[in-house]
Amino acid sequence: MTPVTRDAVLDALRPIIDPDFGKSIVDLGFVKDVVVEDAKVSLTIELTTPACPVKAEFERAARERVLALDGVENVDVTMTANTRDAAHAQPDAEVLPGVKNTIAVASGKGGVGKSTVAVNLALALGKTGASVGLMDADVYGPSIPLLMGVDGRPQATDKKVKPLDAFGVKVMSMGFFVTDDSPVIWRGPMVHGLVRQFLTDVDWGELDYLVVDMPPGTGDAALTLTQQAPLAGAIIVTTSNDLSLTDARKGLRMFKQVQVPVLGIVENMSYFTPPDLPDRKYHIFGEGGGKRTAESLGVDFLGEIPIDPRVVEGGDQGRPIVSDAPDSPTAGVFRKLAGTVAQKLAQLAESTPPAASADITWVS
Repeated sequence: MTPVTRDAVLDALRPIIDPDFGKSIVDLGFVKDVVVEDAKVSLTIELTTPACPVKAEFERAARERVLALDGVENVDVTMTANTRDAAHAQPDAEVLPGVKNTIAVASGKGGVGKSTVAVNLALALGKTGASVGLMDADVYGPSIPLLMGVDGRPQATDKKVKPLDAFGVKVMSMGFFVTDDSPVIWRGPMVHGLVRQFLTDVDWGELDYLVVDMPPGTGDAALTLTQQAPLAGAIIVTTSNDLSLTDARKGLRMFKQVQVPVLGIVENMSYFTPPDLPDRKYHIFGEGGGKRTAESLGVDFLGEIPIDPRVVEGGDQGRPIVSDAPDSPTAGVFRKLAGTVAQKLAQLAESTPPAASADITWVS
């Protein structure tokens, strides 16, 4: 019997195609550390993100193909990930030096569930094994502490502020520094300074993803973030009614103006399905508006998030649905959204070369 060789193992794996890049996982350099010892083969498949939705399929296909080789009796496949940096941030930069991908979750207006989407997206990314942070940039109405069920005051060490932890996600919010009944009455320069501090003075550490819950609209805090943070991409959250969609268009144009890639539009509170009528969908705020807006503006539609009473109940009690009801259909929607976002960022990282920073002139 001819001994199994490393080249034979690679040839067996070559037909496995990554759907995002349209190339073999071997040609993409995903297959590493191939070791052949008699009838046993071990190898590692290093993906571009731990949130890859076809991770299990790759592992299964690799094991089956290598086991089919004559002389192979045992196959050990290790799945790892090296998250790509879509924004090409510099490790020695002052702003978010250890963060590979900063994702802005934005909306043109309040009341569309933007913070809820940001929270559950962060948790869904974290459950894939990615290291994740969540920054509450809504300085006027911080809601992340409530939604994440985290309380306390961050501690400062070595001139850096340590974020708090909730559900394995690093969290920072203005809500940690004000009381529940304290109005936040700040003008532009003060908002600019706080956002800057969150970007430079918080010890985020090494993160695959930092999800930023943006303030609604296109005001001072939003402009500061788009100017100073190395945003890898933005997600626009809307509902299907015309007013929300009109405001969503404004937010989308803001990101395009500053050349931040818009990953797509998410339609929240899209429909309600009664527990006793699982096949029915009631579109309370209209139907299909998010998808039509995405098509008209030339961006991707990332999906519909249903109305689920557990989202509201869990949010009020600091129990996000991705953590509290992981097997629910709504949690599944958030996991799918996380996979799509991770895929898009990985594609951007491969297709976008590092670019020199450019000054942005704002026209009032």
